[in-house]
Amino acid sequence: MTEHISKQFDQDLEAIRSRILQMGGLVEAQTRLAVGSYLDGDTARIEQAIAGDTKVNDLEIAIDDELRQVIVRRQPAASDLRLIMAVSKTVTDLERIGDEANKVARMAREIHAQSRPKVARLQVINHLSDISIGMLRKALDAFARLDAAAAAHAIAEDAAIDAEFQSILRQLITFMMEDPRAISTSISVIWAAKAFERIGDHAKNIAEQVIYVVKGRDVRHTPLAEVQREAMR
Repeated sequence: MTEHISKQFDQDLEAIRSRILQMGGLVEAQTRLAVGSYLDGDTARIEQAIAGDTKVNDLEIAIDDELRQVIVRRQPAASDLRLIMAVSKTVTDLERIGDEANKVARMAREIHAQSRPKVARLQVINHLSDISIGMLRKALDAFARLDAAAAAHAIAEDAAIDAEFQSILRQLITFMMEDPRAISTSISVIWAAKAFERIGDHAKNIAEQVIYVVKGRDVRHTPLAEVQREAMR
C-alpha cells in the first residue's frame, strides 16, 4: 500500500486488512470443521462449525463499521477507495462462505442423525472440498500480499472445481439409478457438493478483487487468459 501523509490513515487501512485476514482464518477453520464433520459425523465438530457462523457474522458487521468510519474520516483518494471497495466485497464473500460452511454442517447433523450413510457416498466430496478450501487459502494469501499473479493462479482453479462438481453429479446419478434407497443420501451429498462449488466461486471473487486493487481493472466476467495477462503485466 502507498504511504500517506497521515500515518493514522495507513494504520487504519492496515488494521482493516488484518481484520479481513482474521475473518478469512475463521471462515477457513469453519469450512474445515464442516467438511470433517460431514464425513465422520462428529457431533462436537458439527456444533463448532455451526457456532462459528456467529463469529463470522459479528466480524462482518465490525469490519463494515470500520470501513464506514475510514470513509467519513479520511475521504480516501482513488487508489485507497479501490482497496476499501475491494475489502467491502471481500467481507461479503467471506460471510457467504461461512454461510455455505454452516449449511454443510447442518446437513451433516441431519444426515448422520437419520441413518448411518454409506461412507463411499459421502467421500465423493472429499476431493472437491480440498480444492475449494485450497483455493480459498490461495485467494486469502494473495489478498494478504496484494499479489495479482497469485490471485490469477487462484482464479484458474475454478475450472477444476467445476469439473469435479460435474464428476460428482455423474457418480451420484449412477448411485441413485443402481439403488433407489440411496436417493435421499445422494441428494444431501449433491447439496454439500454444491456448497463447496459455491465456496470456490466466492474464493474466485476474492482473488478478482485483489487484481482490481493492484491493477485498477475490474476482471469479473473476463476470460481466464485475459485475467492472467492483466495480472502479469
